Amino acid sequence: MRLANAELFRVIKADLSVLEEALLEAVASPVLLIREVGTHLVASGGKRLRPALFLLAARSGPAFDRERAMPLAVALELIHMASLVHDDVIDSADTRRGSPTANAKWSNQIAVLSGDYLFAQAFSLMTGKHYGEAIAMRMATLVRELASGEILQDSALFQAEHDIEEYEQRIEKKTANFLALCCEMGAIVSGAAAEVAKGLYLYGHAIGMAFQITDDLLDITGDAAKLGKPAGNDIRQGVVTLPVIRAIEVSPQREELAAILRDREMSEAMVARALSIVRASDGVDFAQRRANEQIQKAKAALPEEIPAAVREAFMQAADYISRRDF
Repeated sequence: MRLANAELFRVIKADLSVLEEALLEAVASPVLLIREVGTHLVASGGKRLRPALFLLAARSGPAFDRERAMPLAVALELIHMASLVHDDVIDSADTRRGSPTANAKWSNQIAVLSGDYLFAQAFSLMTGKHYGEAIAMRMATLVRELASGEILQDSALFQAEHDIEEYEQRIEKKTANFLALCCEMGAIVSGAAAEVAKGLYLYGHAIGMAFQITDDLLDITGDAAKLGKPAGNDIRQGVVTLPVIRAIEVSPQREELAAILRDREMSEAMVARALSIVRASDGVDFAQRRANEQIQKAKAALPEEIPAAVREAFMQAADYISRRDF
């Protein structure tokens, strides 16, 4: 179920409906295979969190214009989709959200090129809209930070020695900066005051941190059927997340856990054992507390000046992130 369908964003319900139509238009192509891949990716769903936050922030300022804002909202979701397509190739993933990945359905080559196409299409949607240098620079920063976060993560795979500072830097680049910039750009294109844009940036950053911590928690505690991917997938791929970092610090079985994390040929039994060790420690509770701290920080950052209905939707989105189970 998409975030948009969870009745969290009633204030932008009509905007999100237009977004879905615009996404399908954006992936249309005279090249049949490109159209097939793009339509598959859009139909596979997603929470649409990034464009939803952008559109919500766009309704925070005095000059909201749906026609002007929508191409940028679509571009943000296309960039997110493209990054996931590339991630799935890197991870050799077969499913995402319960549907076959592009690389599994077609091939790695088609998936990589389709991701490239989506990136190009995202930036082409911005041409001629006169968003200005401030938006162009933020879009470039967004993609650069996404790539940096993935490079940081992939350079440290199957290493058991991580600290919280390194982990937070990684998820900041992968997720938090993306959501922060979505919120800030929404404020900018709607003519919101600088202080409003700053407050929404801080809100987006904090819920981005919470979102990624929660995502990493779900890999330890979640239901594979709801997640659309197997539990323990991060461990299986050599990605060490916050609950695992904490378990290595405090668990009596820390050496056994570290040995599993370093093993590039780990079996399913080893993955299950690693999950058992993490769950037996206070790693899950520790990570949940950190996520909750970020949620409270996000709520505190929300500007008082924004419309009441918009502010309430931002509050509800923060609460949703803290309790989501998929």
